[in-house]
Amino acid sequence: MPRPDYRALLATAVEEARLGLAEGGIPIGAALFASDGTLLGRGRNRRVQEGDPSVHGETDAFRKAGRQRSYRDTIMVTTLSPCWYCSGLVKQFGIGTVVMGESVNFQGGHGWLREQGVDIVDLEDPECIALLRDWIAANPSIWNEDIGEDDCPHG
Repeated sequence: MPRPDYRALLATAVEEARLGLAEGGIPIGAALFASDGTLLGRGRNRRVQEGDPSVHGETDAFRKAGRQRSYRDTIMVTTLSPCWYCSGLVKQFGIGTVVMGESVNFQGGHGWLREQGVDIVDLEDPECIALLRDWIAANPSIWNEDIGEDDCPHG
């Protein structure tokens, strides 16, 4: 079976990121696809909108996909390198491929996932890079909260 067009799949995640931005949230989107490109679930980071720190883009898409018999042949597409929390989800459920829009603004656990045998694809998408870069510059405190960093270093 030919592999789906990853850039076409990324468009769904980017759409989710833009929806999140329009809602006043963090512009990170994700979608879970079957290996043939069939959409299983899509979502976005809704931590700000829902006041729930567990609603990252990948977890939202995963939940909306519902139960699957196996995740080995699924593709998690996300606008950003997955954080350690979302990398753990990929590892726990054996998601076989992660396609990232970018890893410039944040280096999550994708290197570790690659070491675990997950196929990692970084599309280095200029739109994803600019969208999050500009948002982080305007919202550094919310960004630090999202990635578990303190605004002020202890010392």
